[in-house]
Amino acid sequence: MSDCYCSEGDIKRKIRNLKKMELKLRFHQYDSSTDHKGRAVQKSLPKALVWDEFFCLQDNCRKARFNMKDLLAMDREDIKKVISQYYYAVYYKIFQETGILDNSLYNPDILMKMGLSFDADARTIKKRFRELAKEYHPDAGGNSEKFMELLEQMDSLHLKDN
Repeated sequence: MSDCYCSEGDIKRKIRNLKKMELKLRFHQYDSSTDHKGRAVQKSLPKALVWDEFFCLQDNCRKARFNMKDLLAMDREDIKKVISQYYYAVYYKIFQETGILDNSLYNPDILMKMGLSFDADARTIKKRFRELAKEYHPDAGGNSEKFMELLEQMDSLHLKDN
């Protein structure tokens, strides 16, 4: 562990608490129920969790962005950044699901693919788009598939012209 000062158990507990927070925020009625013998019964969720895209608490799991080994290698500031990205993604999903998404929020998955932070503004996104467009453009020897994907991603961000 780099200077995180967190044990594996502490990190797992904190990450599991993030999952509980998402369940409460996105699925208000979600509470762990118990059966007639008092055992916890897991309810099925109507939608996929953002948590599952971000975290896997096993060491070499690659189904999520961050596994336990990744988290243990991070320092405190890096973990804070991951948690901030996670919160942004959860609230983005909530706003998307409730139809209150405004034009100042951009899809965090697309921003990540472009190598940008979740809080990038329109100017930063456009600058990065130009850099990637030059790199991927087929006339400059780039990958035409990546160039088309980049164009689709930019189109889906719905950036306002300044």
